[in-house]
Amino acid sequence: MKKVQNVTITCPHCGHPTHLDLDASNGDQDYYEECTNCCQELHLKTHLDEQKRRLNVDVDADDEQFY
Repeated sequence: MKKVQNVTITCPHCGHPTHLDLDASNGDQDYYEECTNCCQELHLKTHLDEQKRRLNVDVDADDEQFY
């Protein structure tokens, strides 16, 4: 599996596609990126599934409100 993968995700804020380079060399990661269109924060969680040799990406807007 390639260590750096180019993926296209859909921004949960504006709905536009955003291209990201994800580095799978560090295994599971939890970090923030900015949407290249609307500049809102994207919460990214990556999980390296070594058995299936694939990188799973979970994108969240982190805009849930707690009451």
